[in-house]
Amino acid sequence: MSRWAWAEVSASAIAHNVRTLADLAAPAQVWAVVKADGYGHGAVLAARAAQAGGAHGLCVALVQEGVQLREAGVQGPILVLSEQPSTQTTMAIAAGLQLTVYSADGLAAIAAAGAHDHPVHLKIDTGMRRVGATGHETVALAQAIVASPATRLEGVFTHLAVADEPQNPFTGQQLARFDEALARLAAAGVQPPLVHAANSAGALAHPRARYGMVRVGIAIYGISPGPGVDHLCTDLRPALSLHARVSHVKRVGAGERISYGLRHTFAADATVATLPLGYADGVPRRLHAVGGTVLLGGGHRPIVGVVTMDQLMVDCGDDPVQVGDDAVLIGSQGGHTITAGDWAERLDTIAYEIVCGISARVERRAT
Repeated sequence: MSRWAWAEVSASAIAHNVRTLADLAAPAQVWAVVKADGYGHGAVLAARAAQAGGAHGLCVALVQEGVQLREAGVQGPILVLSEQPSTQTTMAIAAGLQLTVYSADGLAAIAAAGAHDHPVHLKIDTGMRRVGATGHETVALAQAIVASPATRLEGVFTHLAVADEPQNPFTGQQLARFDEALARLAAAGVQPPLVHAANSAGALAHPRARYGMVRVGIAIYGISPGPGVDHLCTDLRPALSLHARVSHVKRVGAGERISYGLRHTFAADATVATLPLGYADGVPRRLHAVGGTVLLGGGHRPIVGVVTMDQLMVDCGDDPVQVGDDAVLIGSQGGHTITAGDWAERLDTIAYEIVCGISARVERRAT
């Protein structure tokens, strides 16, 4: 059974984007970030497409995300990007997931789970102030990782806070702190095989941040990490489009109101088309209030009234429309395009939130 609401995801676009980023970052390895169900694109589809495009490894946020990939037959290195509950360590080791460590407790959990020579990446906090070992902890923790028979130091990394703002000096400060930490490790005789700092924006805008590996997430899906690096994303192809079919058509009169709260009043007689998806599918409830539109009949049609949980309505004026007609919420039709970035700009958020918010009940169709 298929709903009249679905998302199309282009594996070839993801593969193209990975190849483009790999060419840019060479000789650094590209590891594709496929957490959050591949940023809403489908984790397994995204992982396979990224590997087809040349990704050397994959990154996830949760042990469960890595296990899902393994159960689907996805091979190759998979890195869990932060420490997870110790109760999940045995499962992570059994799945062959590389683990992030930044505390003595995190390291102890791996040993307690019976690991042997398990690859781990040491994360250093250089200013993001989220997670990561601090400067005075770094050398001792790295030496403990090397000394433990349970673990093998596979990588050392940090995360950039403002890489999407190329003129912001804080990225340079973070990289300087990271280099200082690497120098202290080298002086202590610790030489990790992999060193990485760059996220998508870092890989695009900061050559110094590429080191031996880059972790690219949003960019592999053809979405810019932010306005400051839009000009560096012109060769990337959006991988996801969001579609629906018209489920109902009605004629309304001037002065009539519509949807919960009756917040929209029609200035003239109009034909209203209902689409069978709403905020439970990831279409923000207030998209109508910020000028959101849908592509229907080859043109932009304004969303009218509050978006409801399962349905939304659009004003088609006096143009013909019928049940079953194709509508595009994100994507292209009739020479017009609506992007996740367009939604984000209207809603004062980021495109990451838009695509990650498309819910699991929206079928992803590979194209």
